[in-house]
Order: sequence, then C-alpha cells, then structure tokens
Amino acid sequence: MGWFYNCFTKEPTVTNQNGAIHVYNNGEFVEEIKFSFSGKVPNLDQLEQLMDTYCDQRGI
Repeated sequence: MGWFYNCFTKEPTVTNQNGAIHVYNNGEFVEEIKFSFSGKVPNLDQLEQLMDTYCDQRGI
C-alpha cells in the first residue's frame, strides 16, 4: 500500500479544514479516507492514527 494525502487548501483565516488520504495499492487508487483538521496542515499524529486504524480494520 502506498499512502498519499492531499485535498486540503491552506487558508490562514480557516481554522477547520477537510483533507483526505488517498490509498493506493501497486499504483492503483483504492479509496479516499476523508478527515477534518484544524490549522494550516494536518497533525502527523492524526494521520498516523487514521492510517493505523485503516490498516488494522483490513488486516494490513
């Protein structure tokens, strides 16, 4: 599995934003995991938790 996250815009006046982790397997798009975050960029701990939960639920 390859992980890539994007789909958020950096706007200094926005405190809550939406983002997504794009899940790929062998270069093929599998699905998008949507999430919300505060600030300019997502918290790395939040992203790790989302990925850990995703993998645990799928036995990866």
